[in-house]
Amino acid sequence: MRRLVTEFRSFDRPSRLLMVNQFTINVGFYMLMPYLAGYLAGPLGLAGWAIGLVLGVRNFSQQGMFLLGGTLADRFGYKPLIVAGCVLRTAGFALLGVVESLPTLMIASAATGFAGALFNPAVRAYLAADAGERRVSAFALFNVFYQGGILLGPVVGLLLTAVDFRLTCLVAAGVFAGLTVLQIRSLPRHTAVRQQRSVLGDWRLVLTNRPFLLFALAMIGSNVLSFQIYLALPLRAKAITGSEALVTALFVVSAVLAIAGQLRITAWFRDRWGPGRSIVIGAALLASAFLPPLLAADSPAGIAALILSSAMLALGTVVVFPFEMDTIVRLSGDQLVATHYGLYNTIVGVGIMLGNLFAGTVFDIAPAAGWIGLTVLGGVCALGLAMLERRRAFVTSS
Repeated sequence: MRRLVTEFRSFDRPSRLLMVNQFTINVGFYMLMPYLAGYLAGPLGLAGWAIGLVLGVRNFSQQGMFLLGGTLADRFGYKPLIVAGCVLRTAGFALLGVVESLPTLMIASAATGFAGALFNPAVRAYLAADAGERRVSAFALFNVFYQGGILLGPVVGLLLTAVDFRLTCLVAAGVFAGLTVLQIRSLPRHTAVRQQRSVLGDWRLVLTNRPFLLFALAMIGSNVLSFQIYLALPLRAKAITGSEALVTALFVVSAVLAIAGQLRITAWFRDRWGPGRSIVIGAALLASAFLPPLLAADSPAGIAALILSSAMLALGTVVVFPFEMDTIVRLSGDQLVATHYGLYNTIVGVGIMLGNLFAGTVFDIAPAAGWIGLTVLGGVCALGLAMLERRRAFVTSS
């Protein structure tokens, strides 16, 4: 904890504020989203297709609009987009708590998703710009706050939802309203670099950045594997135990390892291996995380295997994330950084959607084939990243 505090204080005020903001953003988001499907199915009585539609609209309005959000951030500055995203999510969460018809629920869901598309690229680009040469350390510390919000948010949401989910919505909206005021009053404005090109010109520049696109495509596998803490592992945990207790334990193990080990792990990998090889090793760790549940499928060995798998996924993600965020900046050549982040999130977001479709389908048919498929996907990802690293494609953009 002392190291965490010392590291935090070593950054300038904007970086510290962005880290605290991300913690609060995740608390507000995760106190509500894990329980939304249950609310739609229970008190509102929506059919399964309608629930999927509402959740799908939220996902599409975020993943599909990241590029637009990043572009706006590069043109108008990072602070206005961060503020706009907080305002929009305040409205979206408040609306979720007071409406009941499917059309208005879809509007509220779309607003919460588009809000993320506005502030996520801006936050990361602002942090990268403010941290400068300390980007890797900044993103490592950023992930500690990020994981802390994921850990605390569902606990707060569970307590509030036990009273009334609508109360959860309104409290989450209040969290983002407070964040809006904090951004306006305390976050220094980061002046956007005036672009001489059109928006289409900006997009053409990013879309022709071949090293960046190859990196984004190679990282799809890594992101699909990291996401399985929300899909494959919980599905298997519920199949083994029939309860939510093991699911909760998996999330706790993942978050605690990230919070406790992120700074030391990042420093060790940076000093020993450097950014490129660290990403390759992290991807290999993610791939190997699915071997324990493949080799030990039954309870009680299956329970231990899932906990070990969760820890290995967390370790791989901890290794990859800071270097992944830093590599995007380096491959952008410090041009249109938020736009690069936006397109990157869109590419891996589509990849995660397709990967989850594959995982969900295969696990329904044959769980063992699912674990094998994820391991192979991770191996291909690590191999692709190793080839890029050997060509020094992580170093700079062309």
